[in-house]
Amino acid sequence: MKRGKKYVEAAKQIDRATLYEANDAVALVKKTAVAKFDETIEAHIRTGCDGRHADQQIRGAVVLPHGTGKKVRVLVFAKGAKADEAVAAGADFVGGEELIPKIQKDNWFDFDVVVATPDMMGVVGRLGRVLGPKGLMPNPKAGTVTMDVTKAIEDIKAGKIEYRLDKANIIHVPIGKASFTEEQLNDNFQAIMSAIVKAKPSTVKGAYLKSIVLTSTMGPGVKINATKFAG
Repeated sequence: MKRGKKYVEAAKQIDRATLYEANDAVALVKKTAVAKFDETIEAHIRTGCDGRHADQQIRGAVVLPHGTGKKVRVLVFAKGAKADEAVAAGADFVGGEELIPKIQKDNWFDFDVVVATPDMMGVVGRLGRVLGPKGLMPNPKAGTVTMDVTKAIEDIKAGKIEYRLDKANIIHVPIGKASFTEEQLNDNFQAIMSAIVKAKPSTVKGAYLKSIVLTSTMGPGVKINATKFAG
């Protein structure tokens, strides 16, 4: 794969054989994010879990101390007083049954997170085939199936992100934008790592955290010393 000149120049600043400390890695990723737009900084955490086993699945959510730097659009499935509560709490879209054809037939996806009250999960379940593959299905573990819609919306707007294993047992999470300060990115990264370390399944054999890499949208990856987090 041919890389652009900026990428090649940026990559020269990183020693691929080195496992950096988290704060040094953050500084390097920030320095090598040279695209014309405000790049997202992401952490890619390779785990020793085997996601094929239900007891080794990892899924949860954490509120980043400094948010994600992105405006998040929230869709809430609720009715009656809970729908009113969702509107008052700042949900971008609120509805029920009537939204099903809009999403299924009109391919409407102008939202980033879906929250639902438990009594609406029968309705939302009918959208499983379209919401599931996009990672948009509400889930009690992530706090997106709840009667407390106000708290769910406030947390999401404040910078709550979900983390989960992908098919290769890797967790991909944003830790902020390149425009954030090193301190903000580091705080966010530590918050995520602390949540993931706590979520370690007791049945995992061998190393739980195999590797951690920080990257910006267009920049090279920086490896972090994962042993520091292996609690």
